[in-house]
Amino acid sequence: MFRGRSVHTLDAKGRIRIPSRFREILKRRYEDRLIITNLDRCLIAYPLLEWEKIEEKLGELSVVRQDVKAFQRFFISGAIECNFDKQGRILIPQPLREHGSLEREVILAGMVRSFEIWSKPLWDEEIKVSHENFAQITSTLSELGF
Repeated sequence: MFRGRSVHTLDAKGRIRIPSRFREILKRRYEDRLIITNLDRCLIAYPLLEWEKIEEKLGELSVVRQDVKAFQRFFISGAIECNFDKQGRILIPQPLREHGSLEREVILAGMVRSFEIWSKPLWDEEIKVSHENFAQITSTLSELGF
């Protein structure tokens, strides 16, 4: 499972090194391939196997629902497979870098079966809001049975 967070540097070509602990999870539980797509204010990276589960679930939803189509246009159409180079880096395509406002410093944050890729300034904002609302967040999780 992907857990923890770390700061990384996006190079001039748009490549980022994936932490060795995340690479080990990919090698041990999955294969060494990632699907990266748009999320709210960041990007999200899935091992191919986890991504295929998402596609299967989305394929079962009604294509005549406007919200389903809107989600697919944003989430699925933005997805791209990113392969590792010999140095353990992936190239994040320009449209995804733009969506995530990725510049130099980025945060990789484990999310159990995936990990998020954040611009450091946006991450700092997000964590501040989460911290301020933590009591409400834990209350909601409690209602969900966590």
